[in-house]
Amino acid sequence: MTSAWRGGWSQGVHYGALGLPLAFVALPLYVVLPSHYATTFGIPLATLGALLLGARLLDALADPWIGRIVDAWFRRPVPQVLGLASLAAVLCAAGFRGLFFPPVRGELALLAWCAVLLAVTYLSYSVLSVLHQAWGARLGGDEAQRARIASWREGLSLLGVLVASVLPALAGLGAASAVFAMTLAAALLLLRGAPQPQSRAGPAAAPSPVDPSADGAPAARVRPLASSDFRRLLAIYLVNGVASAVPATLVLFFIRDRLQVPAWTPLFLASYFAAGALSMPLWVRAVAHLGLARSWLAGMALAIVTFAWALTLQAGDVAAYTVVCIASGIALGADLTLPGAMLTGVIQRAGHAQRLEGAYFGWWNFATKLNLALAAGIALPLLAAFGYTPGSRSEAGLRSLGIAYCALPCLLKLVAAALLWTLWTRKEAPR
Repeated sequence: MTSAWRGGWSQGVHYGALGLPLAFVALPLYVVLPSHYATTFGIPLATLGALLLGARLLDALADPWIGRIVDAWFRRPVPQVLGLASLAAVLCAAGFRGLFFPPVRGELALLAWCAVLLAVTYLSYSVLSVLHQAWGARLGGDEAQRARIASWREGLSLLGVLVASVLPALAGLGAASAVFAMTLAAALLLLRGAPQPQSRAGPAAAPSPVDPSADGAPAARVRPLASSDFRRLLAIYLVNGVASAVPATLVLFFIRDRLQVPAWTPLFLASYFAAGALSMPLWVRAVAHLGLARSWLAGMALAIVTFAWALTLQAGDVAAYTVVCIASGIALGADLTLPGAMLTGVIQRAGHAQRLEGAYFGWWNFATKLNLALAAGIALPLLAAFGYTPGSRSEAGLRSLGIAYCALPCLLKLVAAALLWTLWTRKEAPR
């Protein structure tokens, strides 16, 4: 087990590899599962939507609790932490396969099966996600190192998204579930050779490794919210996250109805995610010159310019929209790499390093899932209110779609950039 982060691709792959299967499971559950149950088993969309909403709310609300459990795990020796992670991985892989190949029939039985396995899969997935993030935060380091650690995790996550977007269609759900289980097992094996999280000696390590309340929970569970730095960063992250989630929610409508080129969707999505992954080393280099906050500001500015230009696109603008996908993907690289690295700095300054990383990332993941819910809750009703319906070719409907997909994210990104400047960047010491 390696004890310190020295950089280099070997340590990066050993630590970041778990991001690939975790991203791989997320996309099919959010995108493929609803269609699968509706078309294969005839479950009504309204019923299925209510079930999925309940499962996602449970998942989001559980994250702060999961964070405290993960903090308790990290008081144990690292091999024991990996053993507990392996148990969560077995539950996640079994739940994932069981969701797509239920052994029961009949609407009520299918709904009950889906509800139970969604809870198992989502919760075990969240445990692994929070553990992975907390592990990286416990490696510490300066701004550049923290950005490097986050870039490996998020870059391999984007690779997982690319795999998950094509594998079910090319090889089927059975092959996809097998690949997920194998990559999850391989990632946990690689994690054994990753840099080892630091352990704090002395009184902070004294509480029981079994009881997640040993560090003063429930007080410890909400202790991150007592940090003014964390509250400021979380506010910025929430606004920026909604700004990014709105176009992600509407992108397929924009491609199909505004651009009218649905056949090019794979190219657009691949360009976006590939640009995000490939841009991460560039953002790490930018941190060395600008710092984390100013680099994130630059990413927000790029996104604003990109979506302002996208508002001018019309039907058939394939080449121009590919450029939009590449540019917005580069901005995505900043969103994935820099805020998490800033959060690690917040934890260090608060004196909670090697103690409460799980609690912080539990709230962080809750905010991430809240972003997706808020984006759908804002964008979809707004479109309906202004007269857009899927498949619409009316001028008013397409104008509404363009405003929701392009102008609304620009406005929200401007608010996020203003918050980042006033609440964070101006308070930093001059570089």
